[in-house]
Amino acid sequence: MTVADRLAGQVAVVTGASSGIGAATCHGLANEGADVVLAARSEDRLAELADDLETEYGVETLVVPTNVREEADVETLIEKTVESFGGVDVLVNNAGLSRGSDVEDLSTVDYETMQETNVDGVFYATRAAIPHVREREGHLIFVGSFAGQYPRSFNPVYAASKWWTRGFAKSVAAQVGDDGVGVTVVNPAEVRSEFETTDGATFAEAFEEGEASEPEEVADAIVFAATRAGSSISEIDVNRRDKFADGF
Repeated sequence: MTVADRLAGQVAVVTGASSGIGAATCHGLANEGADVVLAARSEDRLAELADDLETEYGVETLVVPTNVREEADVETLIEKTVESFGGVDVLVNNAGLSRGSDVEDLSTVDYETMQETNVDGVFYATRAAIPHVREREGHLIFVGSFAGQYPRSFNPVYAASKWWTRGFAKSVAAQVGDDGVGVTVVNPAEVRSEFETTDGATFAEAFEEGEASEPEEVADAIVFAATRAGSSISEIDVNRRDKFADGF
């Protein structure tokens, strides 16, 4: 595969990098020449992916085991990135998860897990990265969701966390846009990945090939946003083609 150079010399941090959209995004960014910092809880999977990126694309990588629910972990992630590469050009806030369904049956543990991952983790990473991304006039990219745009009867708390992500990103854009920072929200619907459905199965198990979006399609949207040199792509929706055909 030929390596493009639109991100050559740039440094990208990807949370939730060990699988699915995160792993596909690491490949996409490395293919554009970016050095990639991989953050997730699974160090073994990150190390294997990092080796693949270095071999296939000739870029540098850094593996930082990170639980985005932990403020100190996220601060360490950005600190190690700056120590190793001198700065941050792109932050991809991708880490996220879903738990439970009906509000009346949702445990406090599942509620807090979603909030701490999908909301707190995004805040911690964005707060820590802004000064460095501003310095390089880079990009903050947020993986939102179709669920952050429309009511979701089968998982209101997850949906609310993604509405928060989208609202936070839009308001951050208003705050840092004058500093030359690009801010993008990418909203996938169903993606064939290890992300869990409300019944505990993964989307990869729930959908056959061709029935939902692939992680690489979402990664392509993220890379497109990250490679805009002078523009800020406000929002990109990635839906399977029949998403609106029979209601949602």
